[in-house]
Amino acid sequence: MDLDWLKGLIELVEDSGVDGLDVELVGSDTGDPTRVRIRKSPRIAAAAAVPAAAVGSVEVAQAPAAAPAAPPAEAAPASGLFEVLSPMVGTFYRAPAAGADPFVSVGDRVEAGQTLCILEAMKLMNELQSDVAGVVREIAVENAEPVEYGALLFRIEPD
Repeated sequence: MDLDWLKGLIELVEDSGVDGLDVELVGSDTGDPTRVRIRKSPRIAAAAAVPAAAVGSVEVAQAPAAAPAAPPAEAAPASGLFEVLSPMVGTFYRAPAAGADPFVSVGDRVEAGQTLCILEAMKLMNELQSDVAGVVREIAVENAEPVEYGALLFRIEPD
């Protein structure tokens, strides 16, 4: 992977009004497609180069230019449930496509890094992933409902 090309993509996203960029390169050196994802959102601000068939992932973190405002923290309230808050303004989607099964439902067990939902902002689909392993106890937003920055999305009972 050409690091100058990757830095150029990061600068392009930083200088634009978009929240992120997804690029898939077919025909890489290994023969597997390589996916590059760059996000500006506080929670999803990373560029990841991942072979599509790989089990693990390699992340290239984008260093912030200045200390950003603290992202909405996922917190463990007095009830002991882990609250997943929206890292951006957008539209909440429970499934990857209309008519598809939702990523998670109440009562489902999730692993850290598992996709919980999609947040659409400016026609860009941003996958929101869990930071904890546990059981989904509440989904606080209806499908296709707009959400604000910091809005409660999920409550997860951690392991």
